[in-house]
Formats: sequence, C-alpha cells, structure tokens
Amino acid sequence: MRNRTTRATLGSLVMVFESVVVFFATLVGFGLRVHPDPAVIWGVGVGLSVILMLFPAVLGKRGTYALGWVLQVIVVLLGIWVPLMFLLGTIFLGMWGWAMIAGATIDRARAAKAKLDGQDLGSE
Repeated sequence: MRNRTTRATLGSLVMVFESVVVFFATLVGFGLRVHPDPAVIWGVGVGLSVILMLFPAVLGKRGTYALGWVLQVIVVLLGIWVPLMFLLGTIFLGMWGWAMIAGATIDRARAAKAKLDGQDLGSE
C-alpha cells in the first residue's frame, strides 16, 4: 500500500463520486436527446466518467491537481447539455476546492507534528 497524502485521498473520493454523477447525467442527456448523434453523448459522458474514475490513480503526481481543476470546470460545462449539471458541477467544484484546502492543511499539520516528533514522513 502506498502512502498517500490526505489531499490526494480526499480529491480521489470527490472524483470517484463525481464519475458516477457524470454517468447518470449521460443517461439523462441520452434520454433527453440533447445532441442529434447519440454517439457524441455516450462518447463525452462515458469518456469523462472513465477519466474521473481512473484519475485518482495518478492524483498527487506533478500537475495532476491543476488537471483536476480543469476536469471540475469541464463537469460544470456539461450544464450546456444537461442544465442541472451547472448546479451539480458547481457543488462538486466546491467539494474539490474543500478537498484541496482541507487536505493540504491536514498534510501540513501532520508534517509539522512529525518534524516535532523527530520523524520525516516526506511530502507529496
């Protein structure tokens, strides 16, 4: 088991739950026929859902937190096709922001405690 930061763990939880919501939004978009070509709906929806599901595997590497913010904006922009996604995407954007801020704060506190205890846990 690899040692993950709290920031990466919280971000991963948000991404996985978000992937399920995006999949259900894909079903809604297909049912409402928001695009004349169903392949586009399925390609965008399932593609984004799979990316969100697999993203936690790389979260924590260089540049992945910035890419996570980009993915959050893309999810909000799904509201162009399924208007409820403006609301749901904004909620997940807030959760992602909270995960990044709270996770980083907890990680810094753990690193400071480890330093006081004479240990070096390293950082991500």
